[in-house]
Amino acid sequence: MVMSNYHNLTHKILIVDDEQVIREVLEFNLANEGFAVTCAASAEEAMKKLDSDFSLILLDIMMGGMSGYKFAEFLRKKGNQIPIIFITAKDTENDMLTGFLVGGDDYISKPFSIKEVIARVKAVIKRQKNTEQFIIDDFTVNFDSKEVYVGSEKINLTKTEFNILVLLIMNKNRIISRDEFIDDIWRKTPFITERTVDVHITRLRKKLGKKASFIVNKQGFGYKFNEI
Repeated sequence: MVMSNYHNLTHKILIVDDEQVIREVLEFNLANEGFAVTCAASAEEAMKKLDSDFSLILLDIMMGGMSGYKFAEFLRKKGNQIPIIFITAKDTENDMLTGFLVGGDDYISKPFSIKEVIARVKAVIKRQKNTEQFIIDDFTVNFDSKEVYVGSEKINLTKTEFNILVLLIMNKNRIISRDEFIDDIWRKTPFITERTVDVHITRLRKKLGKKASFIVNKQGFGYKFNEI
């Protein structure tokens, strides 16, 4: 199943905190849990590093420059729904309420237990899996409902076409060989040839219309999803 590949992906986490020691502690422990971790010392730096690959942001509130609250509010106004866990020394009821009002998903007070942070991170990511979407501009793939939209237009894909698209997205910017497609999509189907892969991808690209350029053919190697 393609979706099993999705669930087994390494999740990327962005840590945003102006204290180097906090960043290093969180990075070390989360990396040990199998997460891919990127760090930023400010909201401004985080803006430059943030992309659609991240599954979660661990966000300090009190930072020089833009505060964590303002950063979260900025992301939500832009339509970015990446989960956010606030980590902060501000732990009054009003502080916590503000965090949730600006779009936070959870709130951890300093000093914190690493075990608690890891447990909260895993819980938030697990919840997010049920409504996970992949979005680039007006192109949306909902993994839960298995629906694809270009703008407001729903693109009707077959199960095989959808699974091919998901496999490409979950390995985006990496070339997938035709043999890999066959092993993943048609694992239990005998006598599938490389030509079968080409035919299905041609049909998929035709249905995607103006977004067909997302799927790139690397002659002699295979296909990849290129969001650039």
